[in-house]
Amino acid sequence: MKKQLVAVMLGLGMMGASGMASANIDVPHLETTGIGEITVQPDMAVFSVAVDEMRPSAKEAKLAADKAVTAFVDRLLAEGLDRSQIQSANISLQPQYHYPKDKAPELQGYRATRTVTVTVSQLDQLNTYLDSALGDGINRINNIELKVSDESAVQEQARLAAIKDAQTKAKSLAEGFGQKLDGVWQISYQSHNPRPVMMRMAMDAAPANSAGYQDTQITVRDSVDVIFKLEE
Repeated sequence: MKKQLVAVMLGLGMMGASGMASANIDVPHLETTGIGEITVQPDMAVFSVAVDEMRPSAKEAKLAADKAVTAFVDRLLAEGLDRSQIQSANISLQPQYHYPKDKAPELQGYRATRTVTVTVSQLDQLNTYLDSALGDGINRINNIELKVSDESAVQEQARLAAIKDAQTKAKSLAEGFGQKLDGVWQISYQSHNPRPVMMRMAMDAAPANSAGYQDTQITVRDSVDVIFKLEE
C-alpha cells in the first residue's frame, strides 16, 4: 500500500476570495476558490549525514572527522556521483567539559562535527549511498528530503487544475441560481515554492530496500481566488 504524504501547500489564500476587496464591487458578482491537486511519486532525494567524533585533543578530533568524510566522499565518487552532487560543510570544533558540583569545570576533550549533503538523482540508489555512509564512519543521518526533479512542471499542472476548478464551480453556481457569467472581475493568487517530503530516522532505521522511498507519494496543491461578474 502506497504511503500518501502532503509535500506542497501552494497559494492557500486563507482569506479566500472574500478578502479580495469585494466590498468595492458594485456589480452582481460571484466569488470562488479553485483548488488543484496533483499526486506524483518522488524521483530524487537530498540527504544530509554527519560525523561526530570526540577525542582528547582538537587535532585528533578534527583528523577523525576529516577521515570519515573523505572516505565517504571518495566512495560516493567511485559509485558514480558527480562532485557537484556532494557538499561537505566546514568542521565544527568545540571543547567538552564536565561540571562537577562545587568544583572547577574539567575538560573532557574536543568534539568535531562535519556534515555532508548529497543529491541523489536516482532514487533506487538512495539506500546504497546511505549504506556507504554507515561503512565509512558517518554516525548520524540528519534528514532525507524526497523531491520531484521537475517541480515547476508539477506546480504548473496543479495551478491549471485550480483555474479549471474555479471556472467549473463558478459556472455550476451561476446556473444553479439561474444566472450567467459575464467574465472575470478579479483574480487573487499567491505562489510558494514547493516543499519536499522530510524524513528523519536513526542510522539503523532505514528501509531494507528503496521501495520504502519510491512508494511514497507527494501531493502538490495550488489554489486561486476568483471573482466573476454576473450578467445584469
